[in-house]
Formats: sequence, structure tokens, C-alpha cells
Amino acid sequence: MPVSPLKCCINPSILSADFVNLEAELARISNADAVHVDVMDNHFVPNLTIGLPVVTRIQKVSPAPLDAHLMIRNADHWAPQFADAGLDSVTFHVEASDAPIKLARELRARGSKAGMALRPVTPVEPYLDMLPELDMLLIMTVEPGFGGQAFLDVILPKIRRARRAIDGSGVNVAIQVDGGITEETIIRAAEAGANVFVAGSAVYGKPSPADAIESLRANAQLAFAPTTVPSADFGDLPHDSSR
Repeated sequence: MPVSPLKCCINPSILSADFVNLEAELARISNADAVHVDVMDNHFVPNLTIGLPVVTRIQKVSPAPLDAHLMIRNADHWAPQFADAGLDSVTFHVEASDAPIKLARELRARGSKAGMALRPVTPVEPYLDMLPELDMLLIMTVEPGFGGQAFLDVILPKIRRARRAIDGSGVNVAIQVDGGITEETIIRAAEAGANVFVAGSAVYGKPSPADAIESLRANAQLAFAPTTVPSADFGDLPHDSSR
């Protein structure tokens, strides 16, 4: 049976948007697969952005589903509240969770896709057994906390190892990369096995964010090897509250 290609998803980060005109900025990325919302608490990372009330309001005006990336302490307490708000996807950092399997199951039970993020220094191998509990694995390609950082090529082998593990297990888990994604680095990340890409300045730093999204998507899609990688369409993953 022929193997389907990976579906490329572009999730622009509104961290690079104009927060004074955020509703208009969201309208400029209506062709995005999801809107990436960076939630930072000035504790887990040295920056402070927005909290649950603002995210809930953003969801009401967003033309695309919200993909929340929680860079916050005490994820076991806070992440389920974002799922309760109806977000499509909630990603917590494994470094901020005492019980990541329990938390992933709780997010799914509350109707959100469950994502787990790894800082650049965090190895992927200790968490491969919990892949069936996840819908997405976020591999940070910069240190979390600030936009505009350069892509860390040293992370590419980690992406490849994660892709091999996912392919070998037969689970449908997307690999997201976040940090330093440009029209050039997205090709390397896609070749390594990522299929969901967070881009901030590479989208909002262009005259037409919508055109930038399409350009990024085209570059990533061309980089995929459809005969060697299985389908992992994050956009079509079902919610299964029985898990």
C-alpha cells in the first residue's frame, strides 16, 4: 500500500503580531491551519504574555482554531482550564508537569488535543512510551520565552529520532517545531520529520502574512518524502474522550 505524505500545517504565532490591533491581525492569517498562542508566566520562562481570560477572548474572534503553547509552571493545574475553555489544542511543557500522562489524558477527556513540549536540552527518549497519550509532540528549536531567535540545527537529530519512533509505533502523533522557522529552515525541519510549524516573524514580518503562510507551506510540503514517511495529519486528529 502506498504511504500518504505528511500534511503540512502552518500555525502562525501571534507573539509577533500587533497586540493593539489583534483582531485585525488574526484576520490577516485566516488561511492558517491554527493560531499559535504563546502563554508565558514570567516564571517558567523570563517573559510575561497573556493569560486564560485573554486567550478565551481571542478564541471568540479567531478565524482558525487556537493552538495554545503553555510556557508556565504548574501545568497540571492550569492546562486543563485552557481545555475547559474549548481550545482545539493545548500543549504543556513536560518540564512543568509532575504527571504528564495523567495531564495528557485529562486534556483529551476535556475535548482538546493533547500536546507535550520539550525544551532543546530535554531528550525525547524518556517520553517515547507515552506517544499513544499524545496528539502532538512539540520539539522546541529555540529556547522558549522569546521570539526572533535563530533556529538551532542541533535539534534536527532529535526531530529525526522522534519521527522514527512515531513511524515505528504506528501512532498518529504530529511533530511540531517552534522557533526560528523561516522559508529556509522549514525545509530542514520538514526533511527531519516535522509537519506542524510555528512561525512568527516569518509570517507577520512580511507585507502579506497570508502569502507568507502559503510560501512556508509550499516549501515544507516539497521537503516531505511521501514514500518514506506516514501520514500524521494533526488537523484531522479525532478527539477521543474515552482515552
